[in-house]
Amino acid sequence: MFPFIEAQDPEVFDALMGEEKRQAEGLELIPSENYVSKAVREANSSNLTNKYSEGYPGKRYYGGQTYTDIVENIARDRAKKLFGAKYANVQPHAGAPANVAMYFALLEPGDTVLGMDLSHGGHLTHGHPVTYLTKVFNFVRYKMKNVETGEIDYDEMREVARREKPKIVLAGYSAYPRELDYEKFSEIAHEVGAYAVMDAAHIAGLIAGKAMKNPFEYGFDIITTTTHKTLRGPRGGMILTREDEALAKKIDKSVFPGFQGGPIMNAIAAKAVCFGEALQPSFSRYAAQVLANAKAMEAVFARRGVRMITGGTSSHLILADVYGSLGVSGDEAEKLLDEVGITLNKNAIADDTRKPMDPSGIRFGTPAITTRGLGQKECAQVAECMLDALEKRADGRALGEIRESVRELCAEFPIPDAFV
Repeated sequence: MFPFIEAQDPEVFDALMGEEKRQAEGLELIPSENYVSKAVREANSSNLTNKYSEGYPGKRYYGGQTYTDIVENIARDRAKKLFGAKYANVQPHAGAPANVAMYFALLEPGDTVLGMDLSHGGHLTHGHPVTYLTKVFNFVRYKMKNVETGEIDYDEMREVARREKPKIVLAGYSAYPRELDYEKFSEIAHEVGAYAVMDAAHIAGLIAGKAMKNPFEYGFDIITTTTHKTLRGPRGGMILTREDEALAKKIDKSVFPGFQGGPIMNAIAAKAVCFGEALQPSFSRYAAQVLANAKAMEAVFARRGVRMITGGTSSHLILADVYGSLGVSGDEAEKLLDEVGITLNKNAIADDTRKPMDPSGIRFGTPAITTRGLGQKECAQVAECMLDALEKRADGRALGEIRESVRELCAEFPIPDAFV
């Protein structure tokens, strides 16, 4: 593996081999991470990395685009088929640039966006004050009505929309474990003359696999998303338009030349391959198993008395209040579980009183371990290991035994080269 890097750059080679071992011998529970197939990796490291392809298929600024056009059209056609969209832009380098391009396609400086509050599960690009977006646009927020159930206060959302007159009503999240009522979002948006936009970065694969609802079926205008996470592709972004051609043209112009130069064609090839995988019947089985595995982990946490924000999960992720339940902060839990081979991330819970870098919660999910082939039984076992480690954190011998059990589970379920 990596013979040319090994010969040319031993320092980088050693780091890559260390990461190879870490992934092989540990369980990845960060809900925004997954494993890709060898086919996706081959496409991502292909000769298309050599090619500059500013513009769009048939309208490039450089010559020699015969095969780049073929690849990008394959990616666009497969993306449209997956999500029931009429238009697709597969050039965004990541999810955040996709959101930025979407904002500038639809808004003028000073216009208003109504999005989910970060503290209740939203994303930085949905209007958190630390982002530059807030210097250009006006962001107002909605929250959960009931943190214990995850119910969104749609009545308040409607009142805010009527008062603030947003140009975009934005659904989507990064740490919210429930499914949204897309019909209500769409109704509220269109009542005030706003676009209904879904940031599906976390659940795009679950939508494509028909395990969760498709916002386009409820009148949404646009979906932005990443192509990794549950979609199980390369790191990248995408913007889908349901049917409005004029809107799609605005988005294309915003992506290029508005914010990006040449697209990363090797990544677009990898996106095409991953979309092809997601169109296979096996992907729907995978998406359903992701949800079933999350419910299995939820059952363990509930039985052992650990508080979960929204009371559990309807998706691929769980947000647990480990500080309130176990007396260990999110940062401490993340580091401790990393030692036993279980990788997840610290995360603020709704209305957290602790600091963002040492919050009360942890966020974890099942996309990557489901890719490895773990089922409900094994996921329940992983949840037990997590809680055993947190409860016995002062017992070095117990932690060593948990680490060994994680290694054994990883050996039983190696990272696959291809998906069937």
